[in-house]
Amino acid sequence: MQLEIRPDPAEVGRARRWARSRLAGSGIAADEQLAEILILLVSELVTNAVVHTGCPAVLRLSLPGTAAESATVRLEVADTSARAPVPRCAGGEATGGRGLALVDGLADRWGWHPEGAGKRIWCELDRCDRSRGSAAMAYGSGVSAYEGLAFEAV
Repeated sequence: MQLEIRPDPAEVGRARRWARSRLAGSGIAADEQLAEILILLVSELVTNAVVHTGCPAVLRLSLPGTAAESATVRLEVADTSARAPVPRCAGGEATGGRGLALVDGLADRWGWHPEGAGKRIWCELDRCDRSRGSAAMAYGSGVSAYEGLAFEAV
């Protein structure tokens, strides 16, 4: 399933609402940690596409058809900017610039690749992964391997 995203910051909220509406049919409860992390990842990747490219994007979400314990959820955002994600340092007081560091800390896998005239950034969450909570807590407490280093998807 996919959602067309306009280059407008209001689209981030629409993308979150769209993703939440897709979770119920897949057996992922809205209060499940996986759902909360997925919505945060949607916010970060869609924000990067909207803010840094100024072009339309496509959000794709692959959810399991059932509540299988070993299911993997895949999130992709394709945009028309061919510029690769580049690291940037975000100061301690900066209000932005940590999106892909969050993705790296919360997703089980992530990456990007060129696609046509643009690129696709993707991440995956394994439903049965028990270590995700500790990664989220470590990032939230500032004990991240990426402390002070942020990534910008452009």
